[in-house]
Amino acid sequence: MQKASGAIWEDFALPIIRLIDGINEVVGRIVSLVAILFAVIVIYDIFMRNAFGEPTRWAFDVTKHLYGFYFIMLGGYALRHQAHVKVDLVTARLGHNTRRWVEVAGYIIFFFPFAWVFTTRSWDFAMTSFNQREVTYGAVQLPVYPLKIAMFVAAVLLLIQGVSEFLKLILNKIDYIEQTEPMDVR
Repeated sequence: MQKASGAIWEDFALPIIRLIDGINEVVGRIVSLVAILFAVIVIYDIFMRNAFGEPTRWAFDVTKHLYGFYFIMLGGYALRHQAHVKVDLVTARLGHNTRRWVEVAGYIIFFFPFAWVFTTRSWDFAMTSFNQREVTYGAVQLPVYPLKIAMFVAAVLLLIQGVSEFLKLILNKIDYIEQTEPMDVR
């Protein structure tokens, strides 16, 4: 007995969705540990400043870099968990299928062009920084290019998570779209 073309497409797409979701889940959980590291550094700096009157020269720059890494690397993870800001004013009253196809159009018109530009431009940005061995200015000169390379990696993770979300929409394998009433924000 032959499979319907939809079932064949689903057999092809579902492993890709699981792989992409799994990658962003693992990256998100690992990167979330960076918050603990920069919290420890801030507490250490505050302790040194208040207890000994000797603030560190490096803590602010290091925590700024760590927070930038943390923030940018969690984009794909946030998209996987539908944690990005959405404007649902127009789509909130639409039916499930209509809303799903509006989201498909949104991915095609807005998300994929943005994610492609973000990915390609961040690659150029990272390689320029790497080739120049760019460092910060100030008391401590930290290399900037690792953070800019992380920006490129984050752009790729966001782009592939967009592919996963798009495939879920096409295959109707989503559970976060439901008919809702817009929130009253008076």
